[in-house]
Amino acid sequence: MIEDEAGARDWLLTSGICDKAAMARLSQMAELLAQENERQNLISRNSVARMWLRHIVDSAQLLPYVPRETQSWLDLGSGAGFPGLVIAVLRPDCRVAMVESRARRVEWLNKISTVLELENTEVIGSRLELVESRKVDVISARAFAPLPRLLTLSARFSTDQTIWLLPKGRSAQQELDDLRGWQHTFHVKQSLTEPQAGVIVGTLAGKKGTCP
Repeated sequence: MIEDEAGARDWLLTSGICDKAAMARLSQMAELLAQENERQNLISRNSVARMWLRHIVDSAQLLPYVPRETQSWLDLGSGAGFPGLVIAVLRPDCRVAMVESRARRVEWLNKISTVLELENTEVIGSRLELVESRKVDVISARAFAPLPRLLTLSARFSTDQTIWLLPKGRSAQQELDDLRGWQHTFHVKQSLTEPQAGVIVGTLAGKKGTCP
């Protein structure tokens, strides 16, 4: 379990998923996000001082669950850019599309992608219901919607090989236990950043009683 900011940075540098160039980009992103947070409430004020642990590593911990050859990633309700921006920084070879409906957050995501020179990002400023269907390798969503609604809205972007990565905090196991009507391989992995938090990981075959 990672407990503080120093531990979060150390984990990134020793995990094998972050080189010095990526670390520099993440540091710049953290600094600019703290500044932007004075203008709009992108993250809670209490979490600014713990940004590396609470947001950056909380996002980066998803990467060990996906193959290195992953080419496309869809992040739903990206907000301040977690996990989408962090994934884009750490995996420049992967195309990361971030869906966000709130105009000021869309503005931020576009701005920070430009400043960090992230050529692998796509910011989709729209409600998810209006986004054109596509198939992707990975779908992530952090505090986007309750699990049944999330699947109903976004299953059309998934194949039976798509990896779903859903940080759900303390509700992860309960949401999964309560899920009905879907064929899946979902299970809960312990979060590295909060003792009682979990990440739902797995694949989705579709609704029960329907052909794949």
